[in-house]
Amino acid sequence: MTGRKKAGRSFDILWSDRAKDDLAAIGDYIAADNPRAAMQWVDKLISDVERAAAMPLAGRIVPEHADRRDIREVLRRTYRIVYRVRDEAIEVLAIFGRHRLFPEEAIPDSDE
Repeated sequence: MTGRKKAGRSFDILWSDRAKDDLAAIGDYIAADNPRAAMQWVDKLISDVERAAAMPLAGRIVPEHADRRDIREVLRRTYRIVYRVRDEAIEVLAIFGRHRLFPEEAIPDSDE
């Protein structure tokens, strides 16, 4: 993992199926009470991912997996956005509530 790319360019963003499903579920849950707020929250989460792509190593190392320096996260109020830093991309692995631990099944092998 180099985490380096030419200055001024963001890393590409890859979304795991799980992360896409997580984002949709968050939007659906909030939309049940307030569709407009749901759109705003989803937009904020996507913006956080885009910021992570601009500076991928700025995200903190996921505490439950401190041995994996390639697995990082950014926090948005009650949510954790977990991603993996690759050579020229970040891969969004999961988006879930801050009170939960990062799900073991969402952890990719280090050489995948």
